[in-house]
Amino acid sequence: MIPVLFCFAYPQEWSNAIYFAETAVISLFIGLLLRYLFTPPKNTPLTIKEGTIIVLFTWTLGIFISALPFTLSGTLNLSQAIFESTSGWTTTGLTVVDVTSVSKLILVWRSLTQFLGGAGFAIIMLSAVIGPSGFGLYHAEGRVDNIMPNIRTSVRMILVIYFTYAAGGLTAYLLAGMNFFDAFNHALTALATGGFSTRAGSIGEFNNPGIEVVTLVLMLTGATGFGVHYTLWSGDFKRFLKNGEPWMLLTILLFFIPSLVKVTTRVLYPAAPLRVGVFQAVSALTGTGFSTVSFDRWNDVGLYLLTLLMIFGGGMDSTSGGLKLFRLYVLARAIWAQLTSFFRPRTTVETIILYKGQKTIEFDLRLLKEILIIFSFYFAFYCVGVGVLASHGYDLADSAFEYASALSTVGLSVGITRPDMPGPILWVETLGMFMGRLEFLVIFYAILKLIRDVKALKEA
Repeated sequence: MIPVLFCFAYPQEWSNAIYFAETAVISLFIGLLLRYLFTPPKNTPLTIKEGTIIVLFTWTLGIFISALPFTLSGTLNLSQAIFESTSGWTTTGLTVVDVTSVSKLILVWRSLTQFLGGAGFAIIMLSAVIGPSGFGLYHAEGRVDNIMPNIRTSVRMILVIYFTYAAGGLTAYLLAGMNFFDAFNHALTALATGGFSTRAGSIGEFNNPGIEVVTLVLMLTGATGFGVHYTLWSGDFKRFLKNGEPWMLLTILLFFIPSLVKVTTRVLYPAAPLRVGVFQAVSALTGTGFSTVSFDRWNDVGLYLLTLLMIFGGGMDSTSGGLKLFRLYVLARAIWAQLTSFFRPRTTVETIILYKGQKTIEFDLRLLKEILIIFSFYFAFYCVGVGVLASHGYDLADSAFEYASALSTVGLSVGITRPDMPGPILWVETLGMFMGRLEFLVIFYAILKLIRDVKALKEA
């Protein structure tokens, strides 16, 4: 019902409030029904595998309920509404909505789905009441970095950090010259690295360097893991500097930004090549999807560079998608250790120590196997998605760009994603966004757990 509050500022929107009231009633009814049917006994522990089922069900149900305002208002058909809702909850930002003609309440709704999706829908629910089941849900949702001694305080601290940054972003946008409506929406979606905008031209439509700087800060903030943030909040600057992710992010940007400027932006935008290059590179790597320019004139090399940045992704335990910087950092450390082993005595055994937020991790084969499995899932789905897009007549550079944007939950587009796109593309992008947000293994474990439970019931 939060969007309805904007009716007091925009009285002409009261006619659209009914769609959100209907959605609230439907979601309340479903919630009460599920509570009545499936409330477990008190103090019942929940395993991580059981948590994956609840997380999968929660996200799926949340996406379908959030699609209701789009369909009830006649803004989108059902398939488009599910696409838009999925794009919101997964913080992707690909859109089939014409933001110039829809209700302001719909625009707020889109922003809220990204903001809540960035924090993690399961985490939002757990913040109020966390019992013994909290462990399973917390870790199944992907928040594996306990920033404080227990799950309850970790979740609440994450939300304190998240909402504080959002308030700071809103204030900064207002000071930079945005009106309140635009500032509210962009503060939510920038921090969530979501990319939904109230303007058809995204951030570029404002043509305001101050707004771009605020957006850059929020994008980088959202792409940094909550565990890394907590090292700063707790004043542990030494541990912050020991974390590999910020250095990995800086290294990647220092390589890709000059490359983008050299091969693309200095030719297309001679008046501001660095300004354009920095913004697009940060938006791609952080998985935000805001843009200040259109990509219809970009050469293939520039598109491939942005595609790589989207595939790399942001920090672990952040609002970003992609392969994640921590995993890339682990692989880089492992490769470096292997290369330098040729120059050490054979009897020397090197232990690789990794800093991840508040935790210290020792590299082992289990960690490497997990990373390689996720990478394998990612690239398998990526190749399939690119193939589907290419089979509809789009060239390889555009197809690779667009599906990297979907699978890494980014939101940048070369124009393939639009209201009239073919059904197969719409659904393969929808599936890609969903799989990318839950990182494959959660869905795989949930389905495997369901199959085993069904078999057990049949045998009983």
